[in-house]
Amino acid sequence: MQQLTAPAPVRPSALPPVPDEEGKRRALRKMKLVALSFLLGATVIFLVTTIWQSAGAPGWVGYLKAAAEAGMVGALADWFAVTALFRHPLGIPIPHTAIIPTRKDALGDSLGDFVGTNFLSEQVVRNRLRNVGVSARLGGWLSVPDNAERVTSELAAMVRGLMTVLRDEDVQAVLEQAVVRRVVGIPWGPPLGKLLAGVFADRAHHKLVDLVCDRAYEWVKDNHDTVLRVVSDRAPTWSPKFVDAMVADKVYGEVLSFAWMVKTDVNHPMRVAVDRFLVEFAADLQTDPVTMQRAEQVKHQVLEHPEVQNLIGATWSTAKRMLLDAADDPSSELRTRVRDGLISLGARLVEDDALRGKVDGWVEGAAAYVVLNYRAEIITLITDTVARWDAEETSRKVELQVGRDLQFIRINGTVVGALAGLVIYTVAQLIS
Repeated sequence: MQQLTAPAPVRPSALPPVPDEEGKRRALRKMKLVALSFLLGATVIFLVTTIWQSAGAPGWVGYLKAAAEAGMVGALADWFAVTALFRHPLGIPIPHTAIIPTRKDALGDSLGDFVGTNFLSEQVVRNRLRNVGVSARLGGWLSVPDNAERVTSELAAMVRGLMTVLRDEDVQAVLEQAVVRRVVGIPWGPPLGKLLAGVFADRAHHKLVDLVCDRAYEWVKDNHDTVLRVVSDRAPTWSPKFVDAMVADKVYGEVLSFAWMVKTDVNHPMRVAVDRFLVEFAADLQTDPVTMQRAEQVKHQVLEHPEVQNLIGATWSTAKRMLLDAADDPSSELRTRVRDGLISLGARLVEDDALRGKVDGWVEGAAAYVVLNYRAEIITLITDTVARWDAEETSRKVELQVGRDLQFIRINGTVVGALAGLVIYTVAQLIS
């Protein structure tokens, strides 16, 4: 008995992939013709062997006929199965055919559930990120100067884009809302009094008092004529001029001597009185309602002054201009510091195990938070997108993407069916 050797099943990798849609359409038609040729080949062999057997063919023809007959059955069965995915075979509305067009929404729901269960699970996400080693990879990438420069350039572009989108009046309104009104809502008296009390207790104000005393003495010393004129102007009209001059000169000497004593004697009663006044003023800011109310009035006067309002706008304009200039200049101090900081961060991520562990923990936590809180929204995105697709267009698109590979099912069905038929016929002959 002569044995027939059937060809091995054809695999999809035997043909090169087609990237564009028109190319995929041509490849699909080609593979359909190839699969159809296997069916036609099996049919021709079956008809020839049947006629041959009726004319008295040798015994081995029966084996060939059995293989061809089973190949026809396998080819037709797999053609039906493949076609039923996308349309009704031969246009006949057989139940459970045209699966993709009729079951599109259910398939979308199943796909969403599958993705949610197998890809959006917290444990799956954590394990995947832990195996990837995000921080180590990021550190190695950032430690390369060219990569750090690239990130810096992208950040600079983001800053420029943000500055372009933000309107100056909107930013000023936000600053007034977030800063000015917040400052207005907080009483100044108690915190300012507490701050001043700490300064006075540490005697840090003495340098300022020394400066005021020095300036006062220098002013008196340099303004002899002014003091004389003030005293003379205050003198009675009937007083002789020479008497006024003598009195004015005497007063000037006393004032100059007093200013000198205050300047040189750190324990002068005037200094002690100033210290006492300042301490009492700090206490009044915290406890005295009248002083606290006057502090609030001063605060409102300051904040409502036009110059203060203009200062807010000028502050934003200046900061915006500085940011834009720094972003546009690759050698600016800001970009240099950002680039060096990124390189340093990358090196630390590579070398510091503790830091890597912290960063990996942050990344895993953030991803787990997104999965736990937004998994339903992500799944809904899949199901809603599939639901909006047109049924026939969806079927055509899916067939265009995977139909070429599905034709190998038909081809292999023909081949495997022929082999199965040959084996069955051989066994039947052996036991008969």
